[in-house]
Amino acid sequence: MHLILVRHGEAYAGFHGPIAGPLGCSGLTPVGRRQAEALREHLAASGRVRADVLVASILPRAIETAEIIAPGLGLTVSEHDCDLCEIHTGEADGMEWSDYNARHGSFDMEAEPDRLFAPGGESWNSFHARVSRAVDRLANVHAGQTVAAVCHAGFVMASIRLLLGILDPGTSAHLRPTNTGLTEWEYDTSIDRWLLRSYNESIHLLGLEQPQERPDDVPVVLPSDPTG
Repeated sequence: MHLILVRHGEAYAGFHGPIAGPLGCSGLTPVGRRQAEALREHLAASGRVRADVLVASILPRAIETAEIIAPGLGLTVSEHDCDLCEIHTGEADGMEWSDYNARHGSFDMEAEPDRLFAPGGESWNSFHARVSRAVDRLANVHAGQTVAAVCHAGFVMASIRLLLGILDPGTSAHLRPTNTGLTEWEYDTSIDRWLLRSYNESIHLLGLEQPQERPDDVPVVLPSDPTG
């Protein structure tokens, strides 16, 4: 089984404006759409990914990316899967960051791994538990297939921490997947292990306008830190 994780294109989500869960996310920027279009053309021309299934998280930025790249895979989006989402922000979804900080205060999710982002949301540990369940479920349901899953930087990074056994993310190097970058996992049944085949492939972005980095995913930073 091959699992291709595709980070969404550049989005309006970030530490400016509303917290971008399902309610607060307003989709891709024009640059993000061009990134997804470039990936679509690369997939169609190269045949790099021969997927059997295309799924996406339920967040608008992932759905929009998946719909743009689908023709390049010769597929339609078969499922919107909440387990592929960035950390669940609970009642903070759609709240302005200034209001969030006033109500909940800033904190380091790695240092306080059981503290919820907000009521009804997830903690660092519960987010990683969800990612682990999602990866295992996809491997079981789609045994022998290749799944392309449009998700988020946090999901990609969590998969690497979990499957490579990185026990202390606070002291390890940090990852920062590129918008529309591809990360490929293979589950090898003969050794009962996941193999990391590639990380953050982004050759399709060569020659495109490169946006300024924006912290559009939540779990690896202090909630009040706009440089994350």
